[in-house]
Amino acid sequence: MMPIQTLNPYTNKVEQVFEPHTSEQIDTVISTAHNAHLSWKNTPIARRCELVSKLANVLRDEADRWARIPVIEMGKLYRESLDWEVDICAQICEYYAKNGKKFMAPDTLKRSLLSGSTVVEKHPIGVLFGIMPWNYPYYQIFRFAIPNVIAGNTIILKHASNVPQCGMAVEEMFKKAGFPEGVYTNVLVSGSKAAQLIEHPHVKGVSLTGSEAAGAKVAELAGKHLKKVVMELGGNDPFIVLDDADIDYAVELGLLGRFFNTGQTCIASKRFIIHEKVYDEFLTKFKAAFAYFQPGDPMEYKTMYAPMSSMAELDYLHQLVTKAQEQGATLEAGGNRMPDLEGAWYAPTILANVTPDMDVYHQELFGPVAVFHKVANDQEAIALANDSEYGLSSVVMSKDNKRADSVAQQLEAGMTFVNCPSITEPETPFGGIKNSGYGRELGQMGLDEFINRKTVRKIPVWAFKMLLKKQKKALMG
Repeated sequence: MMPIQTLNPYTNKVEQVFEPHTSEQIDTVISTAHNAHLSWKNTPIARRCELVSKLANVLRDEADRWARIPVIEMGKLYRESLDWEVDICAQICEYYAKNGKKFMAPDTLKRSLLSGSTVVEKHPIGVLFGIMPWNYPYYQIFRFAIPNVIAGNTIILKHASNVPQCGMAVEEMFKKAGFPEGVYTNVLVSGSKAAQLIEHPHVKGVSLTGSEAAGAKVAELAGKHLKKVVMELGGNDPFIVLDDADIDYAVELGLLGRFFNTGQTCIASKRFIIHEKVYDEFLTKFKAAFAYFQPGDPMEYKTMYAPMSSMAELDYLHQLVTKAQEQGATLEAGGNRMPDLEGAWYAPTILANVTPDMDVYHQELFGPVAVFHKVANDQEAIALANDSEYGLSSVVMSKDNKRADSVAQQLEAGMTFVNCPSITEPETPFGGIKNSGYGRELGQMGLDEFINRKTVRKIPVWAFKMLLKKQKKALMG
């Protein structure tokens, strides 16, 4: 088996190497998680919420330590790691610790034709297998794991192979918070070993955040074994700038939406669809802001620009940019590796004049590359935004709320944000449509995905006897 390693994208040096779990070890992990579920599901919801609240404290008490690991493993800026890994994960814990009891409360339905009561109870389904990506190595785990742990499920987590220490750190966090063994377990396995977990009868559901190709394979295997699946498979998200927008503000949000996390975000704004009246102004100001993206040590709080996660990701992105130019796209800025720097550094890039016959028109550019489109009116902007196989997130910029709302309602996406960038919050459902996947995470919807909604119907004996009497009478004429 190939070893799993931490390759620092800032220095391009191997930091640590880990041996993957064997098939026998995986079977033991599954058995432990299953046995843990048998007791965890009967643990009072108040106790489950209490431990999740303690987990938030573990995150906050050692924030600096946890925040450093994603910097080393995937090049994330330290300040982004503090705020959008450690802190947002603590917020997710606090949100579900506060609302877990309410979310798991049974629903009482109105009385039907017969007397009595109908209650829909919520029960966990068992062991869940999570397959998570490297770009938000804590947040991706917590948005999947925390609502399901609150629900009474247990978690086995396979992280991306380039962030093994992040996966191990999350398991340590759970232990520090006092969770029983087997409630959350990290496994070091390759993608090929994932099948062993998906196929196992003790594993009842799968959550994947990753590529379309990975999603298709997981969905096929899970479907074969009748396992529930939730998937988030990326996006090619539009950022629409109408002609009445505050351009300076739109540029500021566009830069944040495109280059946060060095552009390696599923809900990042990737396609900038700009009204022709403000196109030139927006483009000029957008490019001018690149001067502030000075590369530096990601651990330094003042650093504004970080490397990509790996040389492999950089090389793939550069191939897409090069191919786009060969097919006729205009390179407005960037388009090159940053010279004289060790590690996976790629210059902030803008491609324009991209047409549907070009490959890049349909592809998700997972890195610091923005694609610019010019449109003549709102309907053209909507049509262009919807002309995609993806449907994750979208942004509309306009001073006219009524106009912005009209555009937003017509966008084919799981999420739309008006006059703000695509963001994530514990209470806000997260997910997409089309090739961006299916199912929702976060909010109550995130907890409801992997539960058994069990109907309990109680009918008084006298009422049912009366029904039987009526039926007998009808049969006898």
